[in-house]
Amino acid sequence: MGFGSPDTQFFFDVNTNTLFKKDDRNFINALGIQQLNTLGNSSLLDIYLSAGNVVEPHYHQNACELVYCISGAAVVSILNPFSKQLLNIPIKPGQVANVPKAWWHYEIASVDNTHLLAIFDAPTPEVILGSDILRLTPANVWAHTYCLDEKKVSETFAPIEPSVFIGPPANCPKRPPFSAEYEQRYPQGYAAPQGYGAPQGYGAPQGYGAPQSSLVPQGHVPIQGYSAPQVYSIPQGYAVPQGYAAPQGHGEAPGNSQPYSLRFPQPKWDDLTL
Repeated sequence: MGFGSPDTQFFFDVNTNTLFKKDDRNFINALGIQQLNTLGNSSLLDIYLSAGNVVEPHYHQNACELVYCISGAAVVSILNPFSKQLLNIPIKPGQVANVPKAWWHYEIASVDNTHLLAIFDAPTPEVILGSDILRLTPANVWAHTYCLDEKKVSETFAPIEPSVFIGPPANCPKRPPFSAEYEQRYPQGYAAPQGYGAPQGYGAPQGYGAPQSSLVPQGHVPIQGYSAPQVYSIPQGYAVPQGYAAPQGHGEAPGNSQPYSLRFPQPKWDDLTL
């Protein structure tokens, strides 16, 4: 676009473009080239969270993400596909965490009134959400691939109907109180020291926990709270094979993602095949 055009835009009120709203304290506003046509190769998400709320696990296949803390505090968790380690990075006002393109990550607010700014190096960042991966992959595929009970898989994922964006969902039947203990476990820098996996018991607030011996406890139907992902450290003496490449998905995946610039986007995965 020519900057002399009468259609050029140099101002936009990000407060008017809400991507997702869980409630008055947990919502995300967005700015991309569709809102501001002179923006160039950048965009942002303006994120507001109360304690214990999570920008759900996801990845951006076409953009890196720089998370800047304006107020409050949060832990940015990033899965490094090369070292197979989960990095837990606590940030406070003035601090940042950087997420490389297509890396799996999520953010958890440590205190109320947390305000984060997510900055992208793409005019329209694309996203694939963990909730969509869970709910749109057939239960029999999960069960067959990972030797799970198909019925329990179906029951566990059944409550995940729309894309979550910010969890736990507003209608979650069990939402234990969240304390500052989560952030205190990671006082400075990376939670996982070099060469060592994340500490045992990572991340889950009191009352949360990963189910034992099966996907869900016997007789359990709805999801109860948030289960911390398993963290694996590299065995001593292990070396990453030469030529190792990051997982596929660094490029765009037409039909499997939605640009953030849409208002309340719904992923179009109806044609998902496996």
